[in-house]
Amino acid sequence: MRTVRTFEATLTNQQQVSDDLDQLGWAASKLWNVGRYYAQERWDAAGEIPDDGELKAELKGHERYTDLHSQSSQRVLEELAEAFTGWLGKRRNGDSRCRPPGFRKQGDSHPRSTVSFKAAGFKHDAQYQRVRLSKGRNLKEHRSDFILCEYQTRPDVDLTEWDIQQVRAVHKRDEWRLQFVCRTTIDPNPPGDETAGIDLGICNFVALSFGGESILFPGNVLKEDEYYFGKEKAKCDDSQSRKRMRIDRKRTDRRSHFLHTLTKHIVSECVERCVGTIVVGDLDGIRNDENGDSRNWGKHGNLDLHGWAFDRFTKLLEYKAEAEGIEVTLVSERNTSKSCSVCGTVDGDQRVERGLYVCDECEVAMNADVNGAENIRQKVTPSLVCDGGDRSTGWLAQPAVHLFDRSEGCFAPREQVGNREP
Repeated sequence: MRTVRTFEATLTNQQQVSDDLDQLGWAASKLWNVGRYYAQERWDAAGEIPDDGELKAELKGHERYTDLHSQSSQRVLEELAEAFTGWLGKRRNGDSRCRPPGFRKQGDSHPRSTVSFKAAGFKHDAQYQRVRLSKGRNLKEHRSDFILCEYQTRPDVDLTEWDIQQVRAVHKRDEWRLQFVCRTTIDPNPPGDETAGIDLGICNFVALSFGGESILFPGNVLKEDEYYFGKEKAKCDDSQSRKRMRIDRKRTDRRSHFLHTLTKHIVSECVERCVGTIVVGDLDGIRNDENGDSRNWGKHGNLDLHGWAFDRFTKLLEYKAEAEGIEVTLVSERNTSKSCSVCGTVDGDQRVERGLYVCDECEVAMNADVNGAENIRQKVTPSLVCDGGDRSTGWLAQPAVHLFDRSEGCFAPREQVGNREP
């Protein structure tokens, strides 16, 4: 099984290479603008958007094309074509508010765009942690001119174990970084045959059920961040756009760290319990009602829901689970919040409070989110109780709670996190 990962590295010789990388970043923005102008002309004349093949053929002789290595220029035009394809798809689906990809220009200056280098555009020296990046013909001072970048990855990343497919130079936070897109073949054995179910929510970001044990992962730190950074942005006036951008970046970074840490922790818990399949409730369309119109969850509910990163959570969980041989399956969430996971009774009125589910039929009281997670798990693995077995239901009412510990940057049982608080 082939798997692809992207590893980010910092440049240790930033000062020596930043000017050359700036030139490439500006060149990529200018080429994007040339392609954008050509696409606009085609759209105005014929109502069609050229694909990446036509853009490459038409602009191959343009002087901006030769500012970059040929494969780097091709990738810029491919990204432009992909952006237009996404816009056309939304337009055909009736989204009148969507806008086509714009020009990359801020007044008289151009932003530094990401520059991609495919196999012929870079040469990697793993021993000395260096990578040589090719320039375009127009930016070379001599035939063998190139950019020699020295980099440093995380201590747990060994690029010699991977087949590097692509190197990207990315300008982030006023400095250049490298991203290595790598591929390798893995054949991990599943930890076991057990099944776990996951119900995604807002108060409890994840409810995890193992069929005899359950864990809740509250999303309180995400809500705290949204509130805090929202207040900070509100304090900024129109002249503080750069400060707003820094606030947004910090909020995004903290949420990314939370999601990466959470998915890694969930996979480790599943490995420990010999889980071979994780079943996740599919929330596609959760923002719409039965008629396809936007659903109104109230003022605070709408803010929480639209900041709900369930798509990204699922993608992160999939690739982390894949590395351990665990399969992630999406199933419909239909009636999972209304059904009793013990006897199977379906009644929308049995969720008496937000966090409590009481079944009138079998008189079992349980945590509502854990009940939903267990129903999702049972879509793949039937319940022993429903099959006539006898099983304790205490774990449904009293799940373990794992909190995100900011001081340690990890998840831990609530008792341990509480003991570390001042």
